[in-house]
Amino acid sequence: MSGIVGIDIAKHSFDIATQQANGKYRTKAKLANSAAGFQVLQEWLLKYSEPGAWIVMEATGTYHEALAEYFHGLGYRVCVTNPAQIALYARSQLQRVKTDQVDAKLIADYGARHVDELRAWRPEPPAIRRLRALVRRLQDLQEIAQMERNRLDVADVSVQDSIRSVLQHIEQQIAETLKAIQAHIDDDPDLRGKRDLLTSIDGVADKTAALLLAELGDPLQFKNARAITAFAGLNPQLRESGTQKAYACISRMGSSRLRAGLYMPAIVALTHNPAIKALGQRLRSRGKAGKQIVCAAMRKLLHIAYGVLKSGQPFDAKLALAH
Repeated sequence: MSGIVGIDIAKHSFDIATQQANGKYRTKAKLANSAAGFQVLQEWLLKYSEPGAWIVMEATGTYHEALAEYFHGLGYRVCVTNPAQIALYARSQLQRVKTDQVDAKLIADYGARHVDELRAWRPEPPAIRRLRALVRRLQDLQEIAQMERNRLDVADVSVQDSIRSVLQHIEQQIAETLKAIQAHIDDDPDLRGKRDLLTSIDGVADKTAALLLAELGDPLQFKNARAITAFAGLNPQLRESGTQKAYACISRMGSSRLRAGLYMPAIVALTHNPAIKALGQRLRSRGKAGKQIVCAAMRKLLHIAYGVLKSGQPFDAKLALAH
């Protein structure tokens, strides 16, 4: 029996694979991504896997969550990996064929080779999941509203009233979603306390605090500030090859929502937050470009946010300047 099961999951179905002692794979294809499919997988696991086996899958938006939560509840060890890790592993194995079944085998193989590095997934509290759903819906609505405004700028007179009507409805939805986010945080003592800590930071307002809480979940799941920076894809990445001059950029291998949401707060913090303002001045004196300074400000802001959440103490500009 195998201790590693690889799952390639999609919106409506998933494929499973596990490696046998002879090196061949046992597979099952196109199970329904629903309670019925989960039951079939459970019976399959009882026959062909060890009790408490690792179930390894990629993070695929929200498609993996129900399956992961179901088998976590049954006592299996669930690992939800970053899709970038599996993609890089596939490249290292020179994978030329890409099907759901092949991907399930690849994930099982990755899990077996990196079993000591697998991290157990835990379901997030319902309050965090609801907050994330509300914050992401707000972002979607704001993007739709901006698209409609752009259309209005160039639209023919005959359709302008229609666009304005849609815009009015979307703006009403945005206002209602903002109220729902505020009420949800106010009604939860833990979220309310963390929100108040985050908004003590110069440059972080209620919307940014909600975004941080929604996307980061429990900040204590991160070992240190560097880990939380990597999660956001803001960690510096040095690039150098042969005679090519080395240069640093951000990895971008992380939450694009966090990066986008931290941009404007970082701009504000460069003016109003003493610690980040001092950082910006130091970087300008070294000849750093504006974009590099803003990325550094975003990193610093995230470090400060992690610090206040971990310590449980409001932002102290003197303490931040000392670091």
